[in-house]
Amino acid sequence: MEDKLKGEAMDLQHGALFLKTHKIVADKDYSVTANSKVVVVTAGARQQEGESRLNLVQRNVNIFKFIIPNIVKYSPNCILLVVSNPVDILTYVAWKLSGFPRHRVIGSGTNLDSARFRHLMGEKFHLHPSSCHGWIIGEHGDSSVAVWSGVNIAGVSLQNLNPNMGADGDRENWKDMHKKVVDGAYEVIKLKGYTSWAIGMSVADLVESIIKNLHKVHPVSTLIQGMHGVKDEVFLSIPCVLGNSGLTDVVHMTLKPEEEKQLVKSAETLWGVQKELTL
Repeated sequence: MEDKLKGEAMDLQHGALFLKTHKIVADKDYSVTANSKVVVVTAGARQQEGESRLNLVQRNVNIFKFIIPNIVKYSPNCILLVVSNPVDILTYVAWKLSGFPRHRVIGSGTNLDSARFRHLMGEKFHLHPSSCHGWIIGEHGDSSVAVWSGVNIAGVSLQNLNPNMGADGDRENWKDMHKKVVDGAYEVIKLKGYTSWAIGMSVADLVESIIKNLHKVHPVSTLIQGMHGVKDEVFLSIPCVLGNSGLTDVVHMTLKPEEEKQLVKSAETLWGVQKELTL
């Protein structure tokens, strides 16, 4: 859709005065991406209303088979940041197709889910989301895991104040907040047709950490085989340190047996889909 490409570029160019980057180019020829430090992949078939992220998968794998080799051809040393859904499986696909080392293929993962969670937490306590701390890990999607033991405000553990937090007998119904995080995208798609602003800001946040070598910790999708009881070759989100060489370290969270079980179940679901894919 070359016209749309030109239109988007023009629209951004008209705002170049307000940006730090004044050079904005658009082309369907991949040579314009040559020698990129970071390549963000958002291309893919769009999720339909009511369609699960996993349903999208083979449609998008076929698109990736064309895109990834072209990126690698022109920017063999880049860091690949995958945003297309289902993001965990497509990050695995990008890793396989690119032949890149694992630290240079990152999925946007639950960076957005965690942002959604912290927004809802902020609403509940009338606080800015940056002062509310909580991590959503695992699949970016229906089987994500809320790490209740890590939810805190100014270091005060909320689970210590409410031991039932996230459980069925929880009088504050935190489980419902996690459900809102999972359903958030579906709700936005139902209302406006697609999600754009929050995922865009979330990815800009990740790119900034990489380009500026900030060594910030983000929950992003990485190969977690051998961690938290996961045996399969799958990508899931856990807290990772991002810098200019890509993913530099992984933070090993202390998970409760129940949380670990959820993560393993999530991994098995993804592996079930992945092993059926034709790459």
